[in-house]
Parts: sequence; structure tokens; C-alpha cells
Amino acid sequence: MSFSKLLSLLLLVNFIFIYQSHSSPDNNVTKAQSHIKPKKVHLSLYYESLCPYCRSFIVSQLVKVFNTDLLNIINLRLVPWGNAQYVKPNKTIICQHGEDECYLNTIHACAISIWPDPRKHFNFIYCIENQGLPIKDNQHSDGMEAVWKACSARSGMDQKLIKDCYDSGYGRKLLLQYATETDHLYPKHLYVPWVTVNNQPLYDKYEDFITYVCNAYKDKDLVRACLSNSLKVTEEKFSRSPVCYVEIRSQIQQRLHCCSGGT
Repeated sequence: MSFSKLLSLLLLVNFIFIYQSHSSPDNNVTKAQSHIKPKKVHLSLYYESLCPYCRSFIVSQLVKVFNTDLLNIINLRLVPWGNAQYVKPNKTIICQHGEDECYLNTIHACAISIWPDPRKHFNFIYCIENQGLPIKDNQHSDGMEAVWKACSARSGMDQKLIKDCYDSGYGRKLLLQYATETDHLYPKHLYVPWVTVNNQPLYDKYEDFITYVCNAYKDKDLVRACLSNSLKVTEEKFSRSPVCYVEIRSQIQQRLHCCSGGT
């Protein structure tokens, strides 16, 4: 092949390459877009530490988030206020299950603040809720402190940070922030566990939260937890999950003397 023919062939190849690289911008955009991950689903749990149904949900159901790849597609928030009420005249927090619940709610709030990674604080909260703690309405028992300290040691969390958060009053401030958030939910919460997916309540279908999360995620075919889960929400009359209902103000006021000066 002569030099002139070789030069012409090289020029032709170069022209084809340049033409192809500039003639398909849509393809390049499509490829770029294909690498954009869908937005994560917002999953929130509004709960109180000693409601037996909240405890059961955390230990038996919500833990599935961490046992599967579901955590990759959600932003999980735990809000430990539940059905508690703030009585303004004497600035008292009254919890549905007594002073122990106020105490543990505050401990939960401190852990969430100190270790915002859900893997970290959920492990600690799971440990506490898995103890099957007795409910004592009229007193704050020392046993609650022993439980969370044992769980912090088991989870590798600094007990001093949690204790300082509680003793300084910062935990109380965190709790009141959660109170404001819970009180401003729309629609208003009626009971706990109160589970929302992208701010929409699941009501008494909260145990089907994986189904709702998967249905809200655009690329659920890529999530193993979604592939293995039935994506049809059951509607049977008797499939409602148990809850702790919000108490009316008069019921809360009857126990005011039990919690004066509470957390």
C-alpha cells in the first residue's frame, strides 16, 4: 500500500471516530443518568420505650432493616417521644408508662444524638428493648440504668457520654424537640408505633413497612429484600397490628403527681 493511500485511510478512521464521539450526545446523557441512584425512602418510627408493641416492632420487625440490604435504600429515623405529653405550667413531661419510660426515652434520645449512624444507635436501642423490661408506673427504678449501661458496654458505646447527656439536661432538650416534631405530624398520630414512609403514615399496617418502602423505591428490582418480600399489602380485617393509643388529657393529668420533676 502506498504512503498516500495509508495516509488517506488513517484520516478516514480518525474522522469516523470524531463523528461518533460527537454525534450521540443523547446516548452519553442516558448513560450518565443510568448511574444516578434513586432517592432513598424516608422511614420514620415514632415510639415510646416501654410500649410493648413498640418494643415488639423494634425487636421483631424493624431489625430486618439491618439484617438485609434494605438499609441501602432508606433514611431511618427513630423518634422516642410517642404518647408522652408536656405540661407547660410546671414544665413536666408525663410519659404513658411512667417515669421509667421518660428516663429511657431520654437515654434513647441521647444515644441517637451522640451516634447518629443508625447502625450504631439502633444496636443500642434494640438491646434495651429486647430485655423485656417490667413497667412500673409510679417510680423510676435503678434497674433501668443497669440495663442501658449493660447494653452500652455490649455495643461498645461510651457510658459517660450518655450519662453526661442525661445529667446535663441536654437529653431533656432533645426529648422536647421530638415532642414538637411529633405534635406537628400531619395527620396527627393516634397511637404508637406510628410508622411513616415518605411522611405518609402506615396506620395499623406498620408491620408491612417493607412492602411500603419497596413500593416507594423506584429500583426495587435491585434490592434483594424487596425481591424476597411480597409487595401486596394485606387488607384482611383481622390483620391489624396492636398499638398503644394516645391517652386523653384527663388520663394523663391523673398521673401528674407520679412524674413531677420528671425528665
